[in-house]
Amino acid sequence: MGTAVISRNNPKANTSITDLLGNKQATSLFNVYRREDYLCRSHSTYSRRDYYKISLIIGNGILYYAEKGIEINKPALLFSNPNVPYSWEASSEEQSGYFCLFKEDFIRHEELAQVPMFKIGGKPIFFIDELQQKFITSLFEKMLAEIEGDYAFKHDLLRNYVHLLIHEAMKLHPADNYFKHSNAAERITSLFIELLERQFPIDSPVHHFKLKTANDFATRLSVHVNHLNRAVKEVTGKTTTAHISERIITEAKALLRHTDWNIAEIAYSLGFDYPAYFNNFFKKQTNTNPKAYRQSLID
Repeated sequence: MGTAVISRNNPKANTSITDLLGNKQATSLFNVYRREDYLCRSHSTYSRRDYYKISLIIGNGILYYAEKGIEINKPALLFSNPNVPYSWEASSEEQSGYFCLFKEDFIRHEELAQVPMFKIGGKPIFFIDELQQKFITSLFEKMLAEIEGDYAFKHDLLRNYVHLLIHEAMKLHPADNYFKHSNAAERITSLFIELLERQFPIDSPVHHFKLKTANDFATRLSVHVNHLNRAVKEVTGKTTTAHISERIITEAKALLRHTDWNIAEIAYSLGFDYPAYFNNFFKKQTNTNPKAYRQSLID
């Protein structure tokens, strides 16, 4: 997650986890850490992140997803991907273990696509016994040692250790003792808003706008689209589509005001396949077209 890291008597305590990839010698595509050095006591919000993460969690706490949660009360291996928001709430003072971060380019896309625990809607948590914990600990310790070394092919070796972690988990049964949130509607709505906001601001005309519909967001949150729509309407009084449309219009106006991109470039960056679709959408929302709006800023 992209939140502040809090740790007792730790000079690294205020480091953002999203800054960690560049903190060591190995590569901006991969890094590995001890949890006690960058201890997330809790992180309840979802922020922009573009990395995959594998964690060995030693310590008690609760992992929260959109409408469900799971209690971690024994050592566990957690797999998280850039697309599924979650939060961690520690319930014990002692927290240790390890985590490694890597970007999609570190492992080939077709390989990641075959890993079930990284898939949206997959089961990413595995409880482990003492023997498995020792083996997984040894893999993380080897990563920590390797990342500081100068072996010419250490990136390949680190990649192999990640593969070993994945295969070790695939031999296990994933945890399935999730519970339903009592305030599921509020959590789902909060995560929807944060997923929406993470796509902005748009800083390039080649930007790829991924989440455009209520169904896109529901898929990311692993909930049914009707459930998402009910939750958002219940909490905010507005529909999911209204939130998306309003945010796109706000960004469209900012791009028309502050950039010299042409109308077609703005349309494509906002996810419209054709400029005409963007013109129709803009006029429906504002009673004017993009060209006239931009001209009004000059007059």
